[in-house]
Amino acid sequence: MRRKDREIKDINELLHIIDQCKVCRIAMQDEAGLYIVPMNFGYSYENKQLTLYFHSAKEGRKIEALKANSDICFEMDCGHKLITGDMACNYSYSYKSIIGYGQVSFVDDLEEKKHALTVLMKHQTGQYFEFNEKMISKVCVFKITVTEFTGKEANHR
Repeated sequence: MRRKDREIKDINELLHIIDQCKVCRIAMQDEAGLYIVPMNFGYSYENKQLTLYFHSAKEGRKIEALKANSDICFEMDCGHKLITGDMACNYSYSYKSIIGYGQVSFVDDLEEKKHALTVLMKHQTGQYFEFNEKMISKVCVFKITVTEFTGKEANHR
């Protein structure tokens, strides 16, 4: 990170940013090139391991790319605020962001899929939902086991 003065290192602050973010952009590569997709997500942080959970259709470019190459980069941001000024050069933007890397794996186990969808819905809505086998069988669930992530905050004026 170039701007070390904006880096967030405290895990509680990093998790607070993740709590505020509702969309995570995942970047991957396939034979056609680079590909980035915004997705809703849920997460867990246990034993110093961050895991991000996603659900998706069972087929498509994203799924094929992830099956071919499990390396992933992700980004999420929140706290957006335009800072105005007297002239163009005085304008700025406040935000908080997380950028990281990890490995994707597909979740096939029924109980783990239930857990992933429960975590995702809790993160997105603040509520707990029940999932039955029929509902679960209709979606693809995958997770990112995060290997590295950093946080940044630009808080102007």
